[in-house]
Amino acid sequence: LYPGFVTIAEDVSGMPALCRSVSEGGVGFDYRLTMSVPDMWIKMLKESRDEDWSMEQIAHQLTNRRYQERAITYCESHDQALVGDKTLAFWLMDKEMYTNMSDATELTPTIERGMALHKMIRLVTCGLGGEGYMTFEGNEFGHPEWLDFPREGNGSSFHYARRQFNLVHDEMLRYKYLYRFDRAMMHLEQQHAWLSAHDQWVTLKHEGDKVLAFERGGLLWIFNFHPTNSYSDYRVGVAWAGKYTVALSTDDPQFMGQGRIDTSVAHFSTPLEWNGRPNFVQVYIPARTAMVLRHED
Repeated sequence: LYPGFVTIAEDVSGMPALCRSVSEGGVGFDYRLTMSVPDMWIKMLKESRDEDWSMEQIAHQLTNRRYQERAITYCESHDQALVGDKTLAFWLMDKEMYTNMSDATELTPTIERGMALHKMIRLVTCGLGGEGYMTFEGNEFGHPEWLDFPREGNGSSFHYARRQFNLVHDEMLRYKYLYRFDRAMMHLEQQHAWLSAHDQWVTLKHEGDKVLAFERGGLLWIFNFHPTNSYSDYRVGVAWAGKYTVALSTDDPQFMGQGRIDTSVAHFSTPLEWNGRPNFVQVYIPARTAMVLRHED
């Protein structure tokens, strides 16, 4: 619409040609927001047990956009952060964010689950969900509270009209791990530019194993959403033959993972068709972890 400007449509109608040029009969926006994606995550966290999460639903919502109509994807925005709803971190960890986000406190099952899924949700959304990625300020490190502006209903209070960026700089707190992961994810995107890549292929959606895998930007992405089951020598089909190395792991200790994925191990493909791809690799993928493999030319 305006040379030098980037325009983003906030539209829920799915209007055709919204992001096609005016000369093609479109409206001319550069991007549209994938507004159904954060709704999906919140709905799943509110209404479904972890073992009932659908890999088909996740993959469908993240890829449900028209070819060559670019989309900005996101896990949460002001709609979730404003008073009346909860952020992803708050849905995952709730009141324990006030008592167990210090490294000096017990790592409870709630915090361990919340930290693991917070990383996985952001990674799969950024990896598969669109051609741009947006995060609401503070939520990249799991901001613990909602946002509320002075109004009659809260006595004109400024108490929650804030973002506590100091939390990520406190080395005693666990927010730093979520921030480190976000930084590593963004750094990997700068290296491989998957958001602007045209190749995208969902290789695997296994409902029983709760495993989702796809190819994008010359990378192989593998997610195990199962709450308890870990898999060794797990086969995943790939397009490219050769050597694969771990580019990013949510289980890395620097991100408060358990270090079960050895990032120094190289994986080599086998020339046998699997998941509709001409080759496969075998990996160890622990419960509630994700890894991104880089194909070494």
